[in-house]
Amino acid sequence: MAQKIRSTEGLLRENAPKGEPILPKEGERNILITSALPYCNNVPHLGNIIGSTLSADVFARYNRTRNRRTLYVCGTDEYGTATETQALTEGITPKELCDKYYLLHRATYDWFEIAFDHFGRTTTPQHTEICQEIYTNLSKHDLLEKQTQEQTYCEGCKKFLADRFIEGTCPHCGADEARGDQCDLCGRTVDAIEIINPRCRVNKTHKVTLRPSANMYVRLDVVQPRTEEWIKKSWKAGGWSPNAVINSAGVLIDARLKDGMRPSPVTRDLTWGVPVPDIEGADNQEMKGKVLYVWFDAPIGYPSISANYTSEWKQWWFNPEHVQLYQFMGKDNVYFHTIFWPSIQLGDGRNWTMLHHLSTTEYLNYEGGKFSKSHNRGVFGPAAKETGIPVSVWRYYLLSSRPETQDSMFSWAECVAANNNILLKNFGNFINRVLTFVAKNYDGIVPDGSDTGDLLSPNDEHDADFVTDINSLLRQYIDTLEAVKLRQGLHIVMQLSSRGNGYLQSAGLGTALRESNPTRCAQVLCRAVNLIYILSVVIEPFMPATATAILVQLNAPVRTVPEAFAIDILPGHVLGKPEHLFKPIKEEMAETWRAQFAGSKKDVVEVQPAGAPGTVPTPALSKRKAAAAAKAAKKDVVYAGPKTPEIVALEETVAAQAEIVRTLKAKTPKTKEVDDEIAVAVEELKKLKADLTTAIKSLQ
Repeated sequence: MAQKIRSTEGLLRENAPKGEPILPKEGERNILITSALPYCNNVPHLGNIIGSTLSADVFARYNRTRNRRTLYVCGTDEYGTATETQALTEGITPKELCDKYYLLHRATYDWFEIAFDHFGRTTTPQHTEICQEIYTNLSKHDLLEKQTQEQTYCEGCKKFLADRFIEGTCPHCGADEARGDQCDLCGRTVDAIEIINPRCRVNKTHKVTLRPSANMYVRLDVVQPRTEEWIKKSWKAGGWSPNAVINSAGVLIDARLKDGMRPSPVTRDLTWGVPVPDIEGADNQEMKGKVLYVWFDAPIGYPSISANYTSEWKQWWFNPEHVQLYQFMGKDNVYFHTIFWPSIQLGDGRNWTMLHHLSTTEYLNYEGGKFSKSHNRGVFGPAAKETGIPVSVWRYYLLSSRPETQDSMFSWAECVAANNNILLKNFGNFINRVLTFVAKNYDGIVPDGSDTGDLLSPNDEHDADFVTDINSLLRQYIDTLEAVKLRQGLHIVMQLSSRGNGYLQSAGLGTALRESNPTRCAQVLCRAVNLIYILSVVIEPFMPATATAILVQLNAPVRTVPEAFAIDILPGHVLGKPEHLFKPIKEEMAETWRAQFAGSKKDVVEVQPAGAPGTVPTPALSKRKAAAAAKAAKKDVVYAGPKTPEIVALEETVAAQAEIVRTLKAKTPKTKEVDDEIAVAVEELKKLKADLTTAIKSLQ
């Protein structure tokens, strides 16, 4: 089919030559992206996916739409006692366990269309080599010291117990079932010997005692002044997201920094791990037979996985002048990426590419509770595919619910509503209406409305407001994605399609317009087709399969993100066959899936309201959460019909005000002044929402 695409520099996407590695280029913006390495001892749940891999994928895809050299690496973290304990549970070796879960992780991410440039693993020769080289450099720089300390020893197992084989009471907050390396409740790192009433996880009846053992520690206290200086500089230059290390005012708030860093262990009395290198010195020789601590070797997985991708990996990792590093993770991983690993890089002494932008998420919870693999509660790994919900819908809902400033809740009802009310009736409706009209009335050929292949003027005789609005939304989209505000970026994409629906409504697209004013009808359609071409690229980071389907229907090549609205698909271009992008999901399926993934009875309570025998069990809710859920249930259904320019403008204003409220709520420390600001902002948001509701009701 004949294509007629505007010929202009930078319009179409550039791809790296097949078979050649992606490498940075001096004079261009080069983007290196990592997502937290998942433990290779389980399958990821939806919260894991949105917390790191999916979020990083969106940003990587966005940068590719800007024709930037972009490398996105990730892989499984395979050493450490988390692997050993799970292998013990499953009755297989750690290596067999890693091989099994590597494939499960890979299959899950493939289905979710996570486009890694390389997804590797840490059990490779390159990983061992790079880890040992860094360890050796720390030793040369006098940043390692031997400490002989009491270690937990199991009399029954006849061996020293690694952190993950110890559980007991947290010495900081008193929570039971704290691990020997970290308490999940308070988030503090601990030493296994600090655990109160320690128990062996292999056999809780075994007697756990203390015995002396020598290990190497990295002198974080010596590096701390350089680390703090680097954190403040990088936080400001990279615009880190809110986190527990440095607040929005640039003040270091991490308790470990405030109390003074202490030497941290880098070796362990284990066999499953990277062997400690054989280097000179009596203290170093005492480390023979031990392995590197997993918290030391895991972050090194980023460069080592890159080394498995290309032998030229140092062009990415020792090139801070020309490479910007963006790292994505959940909030529980912040310390290791902002303090520990950067301290190791500084202590190593080489010119490392270090963290530029930190993007963290809070927790995604599940239907009033938490994901739980042990109780089979929530959606894990391949189970998402088994629901029959298309991957684009999964990606849309997870990203629209991305917990950027506070925990968010997965809801089956909201997931179904997102498909039916937003994707189907707003986004999909606009595209299908335009392409179907062209197919039926113009034989699928873009009509000539006297627009030339050029930028549309904001002073256009007919569509000045429309062109101005699209240009404004494009600027917002670019600014938002550059700042890694992914959820807001997706919202702006939906605003673009909403504006398209409003444009068709105000222009009066239909048979009457075609017959009374054929030139204007052709102009409206040509401009609408070109808005669809823009939608194909701005939706691509979030929903790549949808973007591909749009391009097939447009019969158009992959393009870049434009900074202004132009006629890029020219009159005379032959379109493909229009198809529906989304299909409705029956509302009752929400209850079906809620029951399917509800988990064991320990996680749910049966609610039996009067007159409703046999109600599907629902998750237990506290009174506060139940009240919040009831309040949420009373909210108006999202309006998905044709929208006037007034409604579109109000929606944009509401979204902007909501972002102001979220930003204020993320401020720390909390003061009376901040609370007063929040109260004023919330009242303004309520007023704007009321105005929007009134405007919508006037159309119904």
